[in-house]
Amino acid sequence: MQLNHRYHSDPILNETNMSHTYTNKVMWSHLDANMHMRHSAYADFAAQARIEALEELGMDLKTFQRLHIGPILFREETTYLREVGINEEVTIKTELTASRKDGARWALRHELYKEDGVKAAVIKVEGAWMDVLKRKLTVLPEELAQHFMELPRSADYVELDG
Repeated sequence: MQLNHRYHSDPILNETNMSHTYTNKVMWSHLDANMHMRHSAYADFAAQARIEALEELGMDLKTFQRLHIGPILFREETTYLREVGINEEVTIKTELTASRKDGARWALRHELYKEDGVKAAVIKVEGAWMDVLKRKLTVLPEELAQHFMELPRSADYVELDG
């Protein structure tokens, strides 16, 4: 399995702004009965891209476990634009589209591109942070909040009230 995640301007995506990208190959297990990538595989790729982006900011799963904090989603919406098939390499670009100043509530957009640079899907998620022991919403410790706010921002980024 090939992993390729980084913050940079990616010429294959024809983008000039900084973004986080995650690249991987579509496997047999990602296919549906029509022999193209199943709907839930798009969400799986986006979730992995999010985790990789957070990890690069020093927000790894061990840190979350130690602090009893985890990201949760309130909403996830996928727009499918093109079919993706087996053995195609896909690249997911991740950007922060909205956030409170403290990073307590946020929205991310994942754009999934085929290996030829054609955009195949857009996955939008809205989320927050949860104290996994209290099972209630929480805020990040200040240091982690500062790291989170270093996520690449979209051109249409908006700051949320709160």
